[in-house]
Amino acid sequence: MSTPKTEPRQSWTFSREVNAEIRRAAETGIYDIRGGGAKRRVPHFDDLLFLGASMSRYPLEGYREKCETSVVLGTRFAKKPIELKIPITIAGMSFGALSGHAKEALGRGATLAGTSTTTGDGGMTEEERGHSEKLVYQYLPSRYGMNPDDLRRADAIEIVVGQGAKPGGGGMLLGQKITERVAGMRDLPVGIDQRSACRHPDWTGPDDLEIKILELREITGWEKPIYVKIGGARPYYDTALAVKAGADVVVLDGMQGGTAATQDVFIENVGQPILACIRPAVQALQDLGLHREVQLVVSGGIRSGADVAKALALGADAVAIGTAALIALGDNDPKWEAEYQALGTTTGAYDDWHEGRDPAGITTQDPELMKRLDPVEGGRRLRNYLNVMTLECQTLARACGKSHVHNLEPEDLCALTMEAAAMTQVPLAGTNWWPGKGGF
Repeated sequence: MSTPKTEPRQSWTFSREVNAEIRRAAETGIYDIRGGGAKRRVPHFDDLLFLGASMSRYPLEGYREKCETSVVLGTRFAKKPIELKIPITIAGMSFGALSGHAKEALGRGATLAGTSTTTGDGGMTEEERGHSEKLVYQYLPSRYGMNPDDLRRADAIEIVVGQGAKPGGGGMLLGQKITERVAGMRDLPVGIDQRSACRHPDWTGPDDLEIKILELREITGWEKPIYVKIGGARPYYDTALAVKAGADVVVLDGMQGGTAATQDVFIENVGQPILACIRPAVQALQDLGLHREVQLVVSGGIRSGADVAKALALGADAVAIGTAALIALGDNDPKWEAEYQALGTTTGAYDDWHEGRDPAGITTQDPELMKRLDPVEGGRRLRNYLNVMTLECQTLARACGKSHVHNLEPEDLCALTMEAAAMTQVPLAGTNWWPGKGGF
């Protein structure tokens, strides 16, 4: 009688994916570069639930009682703060990483929904400025495309100190995406790989940042709100220092936030989940007595109105979306599955944005591929998605008895896991306790 054989077991430490990467590194001798955000499972908004209203709380009647969604960003010092109809904005994604059609579609969709979009690295395009009612100009270490005239044409300025996918690291744009137009805007040679700096060339700390913010205010006549964007590394101190330097708005980006291209080892191993970042950033603002006076915008893996509502309940004033907006435009659409497979990938997994061969025509500079994205239709789709997210957020706020989405608070939440409870200081479901509080 033969002995039954057990099923072969794969090592968790040396999984198929890990082994494949070892073989790839051994074959090529170079590290892997990709776009997108972290793919590993980390605590996220799904680990929180709303409690809703019943006997001790009264819900709002959805058909008769309003739940407002508007938000004003930049009320601290700017003469002309940005007024948005919804608390969802479009994050910075550069022309170069994205096609001109994609930038136009983002501007169209944001305008239709009553919100703002952001330029990203590489400067301001006429497609985006022409179709964005409210446009935030990103001021990055690279200074690509930066000029005083465009600073004045913007509705706000976002100084990028860090990004969630790569806090402490710079971006990449490979030569195949540096066309004559991209090269002209960035003052680069055509077809040559470029790598953005990881820090600004003209300051070494918060005191220098304060000087730079004053320069930007003088250039723009103190009209434009000044945002400071930080990656999710040390959110308490980074938020406090950004506020000390004079920021009107702090933008906080967690590790689930995407990037056009950087090292895979960076994306997966640097930074913190956005769920871990919001509470210390809010605490910094509260300790300074400036919570709500300095607005907090959070980003990194925002996908639904539930994510928006939970971020607001934790103390954010608004959120920013990037990857989700690209998916709304048609990125990783299953209708291009055959072409994704020809590139050695599949729908939902395509992240080689830096190669410029995106079948959806979004993360490319190829003229033929770009034609696949209709900016008008893309803008309509994005508008629909933003509207759905807003309605979902309102639905949850009403269920908690709130007449404005900003009235959501941590008391409306419970945590499903010890990790989420510890990160947010929201009580574990069924208790009034979170790790570190003491007692049970």
